[in-house]
Amino acid sequence: MSQTLSLVGDPEADRILTEHPFALLAGMLLDQQIPMEVAFDGPRKIAERLGSVEPDRIAATDPEEFVALCSTPPAVHRFPRSMGQRVHDLAAAVVRDWDGDAATIWTRDDPDGTEVLRRLRALPGFGDQKARIFLALLGKQRGLRAPGWREAAGDYGRDGVHMSIADVTGPESLQQVRAYKKEKKAAAKAARA
Repeated sequence: MSQTLSLVGDPEADRILTEHPFALLAGMLLDQQIPMEVAFDGPRKIAERLGSVEPDRIAATDPEEFVALCSTPPAVHRFPRSMGQRVHDLAAAVVRDWDGDAATIWTRDDPDGTEVLRRLRALPGFGDQKARIFLALLGKQRGLRAPGWREAAGDYGRDGVHMSIADVTGPESLQQVRAYKKEKKAAAKAARA
């Protein structure tokens, strides 16, 4: 594994993301309709409230209890009920399909980038774009060496871009990614007008 992640800007949150593959996967799941660093801080909140971010512990928790835990202020997500259920579903899938070890999704049987992408897309709550961004995050910041990961990640896998959380390594790059996203939203709005 490579360096300590700096996705949230909070040492404890970033440590949890660095040390726990499921926490990183859950942060990616939560990364929608809220600021990136808030999404990736969600696993820290879960760890503080549940005492763990391990998928077996989350999956073994009653779904309603887990959703209540995610809804406690400050909530894990802007939509704590639905996103709490999605994290619970993701944990259950990792336990059922990957022996409770999220890292096996990208390491078992030495998969190539296309296979890792396929595995990520098969997870609850992971569509194509989210899977490509997470694949790029693994390749750029977690030392993934799966052949063809850059090609499978598409534009998110390119070097020298600031398009997604995969490119966030600190406050400056976070601002560059925000500027890119703002520009893309403005272009999409202009195209609709």
